[in-house]
Amino acid sequence: MTKSLMVFNCNQERARFVAGAAADALRSHGLRVAVFVPVSQCQEGICAASLSEDEALALASEGKYAQLVSAIVDRHDALLKEADVVVTTCVSFDNRVVTFAERLSIDLAHDLDSCVLSAICPEEQTEATLVAQSLLSVKLFAQEGLDVLGIVSMFEPPAVKTLQDHGIRALDIWAMNLHPEVIRTSSRRMTPAKFLRILCARARDNKRTIVLPEGDLDRILLAAAELRVHDLVNLVLLGREDDVRAKASALGVSLDAGVRIVDPSQDANFETYVTTLYDIRKSKGLTLEAARQLMQERTYFGTMMVHQGHADGMVSGATTTTAETIRPALQFIKTKPGIKTVSGVFLMCLSDRVYIYGDCAVIPNPTTEQLCDVAVASASTARAFGIEPRVAMLSYSTGASGTGPDVEAVKAATDRVREQAPDLLVEGPIQYDAAVDAGVAATKLPGSPVAGKATVFVFPTLNAGNIGYKAVQRSSNAIAIGPVLQGLNKPVNDLSRGATVTDIVNTVVVTALQAQHDG
Repeated sequence: MTKSLMVFNCNQERARFVAGAAADALRSHGLRVAVFVPVSQCQEGICAASLSEDEALALASEGKYAQLVSAIVDRHDALLKEADVVVTTCVSFDNRVVTFAERLSIDLAHDLDSCVLSAICPEEQTEATLVAQSLLSVKLFAQEGLDVLGIVSMFEPPAVKTLQDHGIRALDIWAMNLHPEVIRTSSRRMTPAKFLRILCARARDNKRTIVLPEGDLDRILLAAAELRVHDLVNLVLLGREDDVRAKASALGVSLDAGVRIVDPSQDANFETYVTTLYDIRKSKGLTLEAARQLMQERTYFGTMMVHQGHADGMVSGATTTTAETIRPALQFIKTKPGIKTVSGVFLMCLSDRVYIYGDCAVIPNPTTEQLCDVAVASASTARAFGIEPRVAMLSYSTGASGTGPDVEAVKAATDRVREQAPDLLVEGPIQYDAAVDAGVAATKLPGSPVAGKATVFVFPTLNAGNIGYKAVQRSSNAIAIGPVLQGLNKPVNDLSRGATVTDIVNTVVVTALQAQHDG
């Protein structure tokens, strides 16, 4: 059963009235129910968790729409700590900015994974108008990717039978038959906010410990505070403790018991780490003294913590190159059995779905074997984040429509994937339009289990992959999380040197979930 129910009506007082009736109906089945008004003129009683109209409109006018949605979602989730179900009213601004209020309400319904009740007032309406209004309501919500649980008829009980006679699920406001079993998750869209909420919930439920080598960096400390406020992970920050705490204090950051500060050169495990690195790399000519020098580098020390099981994953790269992050991992964490290739994918959070794009970060011109590794690893990454993998091996040609060495390379890689992972749904070579558009797929590759509904996209080169993800990110305002490194025995992830605090938080959460999946 879903935990959220949203009532839509352009009049906030009526929406509250229906929300109260729905809450009473659910309470009659023994559920703990809270009523939530996201934006309200008052700040008392039922509205205590709400944002004021002034607060909401100020955030919107400052271009902080995402923060507005997040603030409302946080208040909703706080109510869920004490309730089984939260009944939420749609947003209304006292007959102002109606279009904005409607858009915000619909986005909240998606992000809260809400069922929808549409409340109508049949006063002075003919039967035909009442039915037409109800059908239009259902249709408009369907176009937005939402299902209407029911039409609530206000003030005139006979209207319920009229609607039911026309096959419309209608509920009487005075005797609402709202059984918990019929409440279901009805949002069909995976918005970025919803996806991130799901990831955070999973991280919180099974916390992992992530090491951050750049522990005295402002962005890292601010991200650490954000991660701990929401209790998403435990953290190890590398650096001199006095320096880290002084920097945190200057930023106004409080480091709680879930954050441990480790100075590599003073740590009790330092010599053990040195000896371990030496034993692993001495056949490659590494001396004991060279191993000791390397272990003083925070990236090497953090990676060894992961290797030794003293941390579950590492995130680095805010001030260092990708090569500096990956090199230690390749030397002693190494790749998973059957995988020889480390690659990088992006989680592409579009407005209504999440895709996996790879390789967009590591291998310039992958061989057939490497393309196969990228596909298999990307499918595993998709599963780790709750995405059913349907892999499209991308090319400028679909099926047998084109020839040439580039097409043949993708075809060979696809055949290799089918041999290595026979249960994996994979198609290639395939063009991007045929991979995502059901109409194009029906023409170009009818009957394919992947064409038209791919979720994982393997680009033939780094050039194509990097251009592809940035083009989609910039042209559609998608959120790109990554690069997420895959193929390693334990998770190590690289940050862009321009990574924001939000980027760092997202990457740490992703790393924690990789650790859960690998564990």
